[in-house]
Amino acid sequence: MKNNKNKTVQSNQTPEAENPVTPQNDNDDKIDVTKSVFQTAKEAHLKQLEEQELKQRELERQYAENEKKKREAYERKILEEKKELIRLKQGVIEESETIQEVREETVKLSIWQKIKNFFYHNKWWLGIAVLFVFITVYLLHNLLSKPRPDLVVLVIGESSTIGESDELEDYFESFADDFNDNGEVLVSIFYIPYSDNNFTNYSNGSDTNLTNQLQSAEAVIVIGGKTLKELIPPEDIFVDLSELYPDNPHIRNYGFFLKDTPFAERIGVDDKAVSDELFMAIRTPTKLLYSDKEDMQETYDKDFPVFEQVIEDLSE
Repeated sequence: MKNNKNKTVQSNQTPEAENPVTPQNDNDDKIDVTKSVFQTAKEAHLKQLEEQELKQRELERQYAENEKKKREAYERKILEEKKELIRLKQGVIEESETIQEVREETVKLSIWQKIKNFFYHNKWWLGIAVLFVFITVYLLHNLLSKPRPDLVVLVIGESSTIGESDELEDYFESFADDFNDNGEVLVSIFYIPYSDNNFTNYSNGSDTNLTNQLQSAEAVIVIGGKTLKELIPPEDIFVDLSELYPDNPHIRNYGFFLKDTPFAERIGVDDKAVSDELFMAIRTPTKLLYSDKEDMQETYDKDFPVFEQVIEDLSE
């Protein structure tokens, strides 16, 4: 019986010894301490934010109060000045300590300072004026220095061989005189490469050049062919040469035809460059768009002797 009791006691004590109970209070205390640290830090941070917010509000209040005081002081000053001004105007007081007349001191400038001041305040207008003066001087220089030809001959058509011949100028210069009294004889050949292609004429500016030349009195001697006759009826602009040279075999109505004459040899081109319809004519003086009849008559009287000498030379 004794042994059974001991076994019973032993059996009752063994589970407790084998499975000791872990103290719960230590773990609970650790968890509570951890939570307390975070909570404390959070509360401290919130308290710091509140203090900063209070300080900010206090600064804003003080700033607003100062601004209000400044504004009220300024308004009081303006009001006092208005009252003083009214008193001055009404003659109640003669002088005011509040309102003081501010007199600008006259600054005396030297001549050099006045010049600098003038240029500084007028630099844009002076720049524009200088630009216009420069353009005017440039145009006048070009106009005065540009060679003035004594004689101008128009070559109208597709004969570039003739129109661009350097010897053509030399040939006419051999008959011309120093009409403008500049000490030299100069003949200008104005070649207008007019063709049946309208686009080509537009690209080369042939239409504009032809109009400008035929509406001015600068040139009266003209060399052309089939294209010229198709553009302008000869009887409308040229002198009837058959009346002036009735016995000349190279003249038909208004033109002196250059085929079968020494013309190609004189200007240094091949005979094939001179077509059967190539002729030389002289324009009738008349009123033009850019010139009066008197101006054209003056050019005609000057150029006709040269025209006549060329006919005589090529008719031999």
